[in-house]
Amino acid sequence: MHKEKGYDTMNRSASKKLRRVSLALGAALASTVLCTTASAAEPGGVGGVAGVDSVARTVGERACPVVYFDLGETLVHTADDGSITYRPGAASYLRALRERHIRIGLITNVPPSWGTTDAERAARLKKEVDATWKGSAPFAWKDFDGRILTPRTEAERKPAPVLWQRARAESGPCRLVFQAETTDEVKVAASLGYVPYQVGQPHRPAFLPVELIRLLG
Repeated sequence: MHKEKGYDTMNRSASKKLRRVSLALGAALASTVLCTTASAAEPGGVGGVAGVDSVARTVGERACPVVYFDLGETLVHTADDGSITYRPGAASYLRALRERHIRIGLITNVPPSWGTTDAERAARLKKEVDATWKGSAPFAWKDFDGRILTPRTEAERKPAPVLWQRARAESGPCRLVFQAETTDEVKVAASLGYVPYQVGQPHRPAFLPVELIRLLG
């Protein structure tokens, strides 16, 4: 009997310790994403997280986070032979966002000559990607639900701010996230009030954790 009580006490203690560790890790990661935008806003920053001013605006921008991505080398990878596949973890990440009803979009450069509207240019982009796709599952175009923003002129090509400004205008009061592999693009997004996240960085999650995006809402 005394041994059983001892085991129960040890199990409860271990459970409490595990909960404390989990909470500490979650708080640390949330703090990293939500409170250290200085690196994105200041010259020379790597653009990993959101700034103080941006975080302050979350009070009035709730309930509908929208996550925008760059496409190439963020969600998909083009191999030397020209074939295109998902980047590691991208398919499961998009699925996790979909399962939690978090809206997503693309902000990506394509030739303006591909069409006169975003829909036309997006259709051409889909055709180009699908023609060389080698993944075991097709790219999840339907998840973007028409939220694919592309430059109308050469002057609108990223890192010009126009596409991010258009995405904000179309998203109303929703809190916006932007994820890309390029430092310059992440910094521009941060300067425009997005929660930025640079993918492909060592010792960090491949993408901004879904639970942190849910906190934004």
